[in-house]
Amino acid sequence: MQQRGFTLIELIIVIVILGILAVTAAPRFIDFQGDARASTLQGLKAALQGGSNLVYAKSAISGEQGELAETVSISGKTVATQYGYPDADSLEFNSSANTATDNTIQGWTDITDTDWDIDVTTSGSGTTTAGVATFYPEGTTDATCALTYTETIVENQAPVITVDSSGC
Repeated sequence: MQQRGFTLIELIIVIVILGILAVTAAPRFIDFQGDARASTLQGLKAALQGGSNLVYAKSAISGEQGELAETVSISGKTVATQYGYPDADSLEFNSSANTATDNTIQGWTDITDTDWDIDVTTSGSGTTTAGVATFYPEGTTDATCALTYTETIVENQAPVITVDSSGC
């Protein structure tokens, strides 16, 4: 009985076919960095929604949810509000956020400046212009991979939080 293995030509053909598949199919499945950034933006959106609802609940308890410009205290931090929700101007990081009076995002979320850059592009002026804060993954300013928080300028309306992950 004689044993036969693969010929050299057959092995080369199989290797070439696997190489072609690796070059064409693998990049479609291996976009881990973009997927991770897009998922992180969705997590940030959930953190901001949960935190802003917490701020609104504290405002409602103190009867200030209908006021244009008030403050509430959460975890020893003062948070500026617009109709009970966090004011976009309070979405900035502060290096001295350990003091009890700092009005920063660390007062009502666990978001830190090691992962995010925040750009407050518009300071709100009450009922006519909404403040807008844009969150970028650390080290980028690509608007197609960002989250935008638009503060409310209308009573009984939550802030608008949108994610654009098309460029992640």
